[in-house]
Amino acid sequence: MLKNNTQGYGLISILIHWISAIAVFTMFGLGLWLEELSYYDEMYRVVPHWHKSIGILLALLVLFRIIWMFSHPAPKPLGSPALAKIAKAGHGILYLILIVLFISGYLISTADGHSIDVFDWFSVPGFGSFVENQEDIAGEIHELLAFGIIGLAVLHALAALKHHFLDRDNTLSRMIKPVRNSDDN
Repeated sequence: MLKNNTQGYGLISILIHWISAIAVFTMFGLGLWLEELSYYDEMYRVVPHWHKSIGILLALLVLFRIIWMFSHPAPKPLGSPALAKIAKAGHGILYLILIVLFISGYLISTADGHSIDVFDWFSVPGFGSFVENQEDIAGEIHELLAFGIIGLAVLHALAALKHHFLDRDNTLSRMIKPVRNSDDN
């Protein structure tokens, strides 16, 4: 099953979810490493390239994911309606933070007018600085939101574990394995 149905998520939604999660935590680790590198470190130019390249690819994946969500609605949430509303708001906040992270990362990387080379596959053009100290302002926002997204991701994971172990419902399982719709033959 590739697409979502009333019973669960399809393989495409599941893969997008887990690839995004791995990429977010990888980006956070690379960002922390990046902060520790000195100019003379042999990885000084490599790690930023990886961070920017993965960031652009993740931005494209999240854009695809948003389009996918609107064209392939998620199954009905399990649990109380109040928790469903909280979960929906939490997901919305996650997407909003991701989008602002991508924009702030772009503003940091292109403040000097240079494009962003994505693993030497293609380049995203830079338009230079729009405000004075753009890279510093965007850098502060980027760092704060990076810690925020990790905090929300941990809460998201804890909520999934709560559903699985305390509520004993299929919220977590349907994000791990596609479920055939009972209407399918």
